[in-house]
Amino acid sequence: MSDALHLVTVWNPAYANNAMEEHLGVLLGLAADKKMKDDDVMVWWGKVKSPNRQAPQANVKEIEAIAASLLKQEVGEETHLYLTDYRSLYVGHVLTINFGDLRESELVRVPKYYAESGMKCDFWLGLTDLRRLVSDDLVGVIEELKQLRNTHYNDRPVSLYGGMVDLPLIVKRPDGRTFFSDEEMEQLTDGEIWAKHDAGLAGGIGETERSLRDDLFGEAAWHALDRTTRTFIATGERIYREHRADAGFDFAPVLGSFAKAIESQVALVLRAAVPMLSAEERRVKIEDRTVDLAEYRLMLGQLVYALGGEPKLGEGLRRVLKNGAWFTNQFPAIVDEFREVRNEGTHAKRVERAEATRWRNRLMGIGGEGVFQGLATVELNNPLRRRV
Repeated sequence: MSDALHLVTVWNPAYANNAMEEHLGVLLGLAADKKMKDDDVMVWWGKVKSPNRQAPQANVKEIEAIAASLLKQEVGEETHLYLTDYRSLYVGHVLTINFGDLRESELVRVPKYYAESGMKCDFWLGLTDLRRLVSDDLVGVIEELKQLRNTHYNDRPVSLYGGMVDLPLIVKRPDGRTFFSDEEMEQLTDGEIWAKHDAGLAGGIGETERSLRDDLFGEAAWHALDRTTRTFIATGERIYREHRADAGFDFAPVLGSFAKAIESQVALVLRAAVPMLSAEERRVKIEDRTVDLAEYRLMLGQLVYALGGEPKLGEGLRRVLKNGAWFTNQFPAIVDEFREVRNEGTHAKRVERAEATRWRNRLMGIGGEGVFQGLATVELNNPLRRRV
């Protein structure tokens, strides 16, 4: 289990018409300001002090310890603030924590409703990004919060009902999952902050995710896929559903979203598997250089060769992964065929409806075995196994 501490709290819809949208608005406004440096893009989230609360702020010692750890945090480490209204769930990237009032120069980073409503805050969390994890899906929020362990409840999974007391909760995330790495953003959002990327997605993602979970994948397979993977699958499916009656529509964005879903899930699998491999098994040739997969994230075209064309890597993955034979044999061949169509739609000609439908059905498992369902079965044989 990762020992890093994170926080969980609930946003109160009574504080503003939409408190989350207010914070996102500030963050996106600063990100769009060309005069603003990237390092200065941040929004303050206040832990509002209820006038009815008589006891001191809960978990103060742990919050102060987290604030101190942020000052010496190394590159790649992340501290998260998980925010929910029970129907949706976001994760914020915490840069700093401020106790007491903010300086006047910082008010540009604070939604106006705090001052307009005369709110007092026990402390403020500076968030450099906000990423949507679940949209309008109570079951999805419950499942996602189960990934966190409540340190004040014997490290048991966070419970949405009955467990949201003495906020913010102090939690650990056993899988050590990060959400804001530069590498992941470069590959999946073209370098944009997640708040901007999520804002560019049209509505209906939550409804599409529920439909896919309940009517196609089933809960076990759906939740075996990474959160990011599920979002890109639902994005591609929603675009497809909205335009499938339009023969003149360019379906390239559908395949583009599915491609990012594949890249995201493969990255998750390799992140778990690579530490179990020997140094020799981890080394693969990418174009004219050799890289260590412990330090490199594969793009769509690169994973075709790496998974299917590196014998030692393939042997290692088949040894440590369930369904590793499919992952290193049939799967790379499928991706190789898919990327040719996807690349044509991205860089040259449009993608016709018939082609998009064929790949959508093949990836989703409509009328046959699905590629995404296959990926959902690829996991470590033994999570506790040590590196070779």
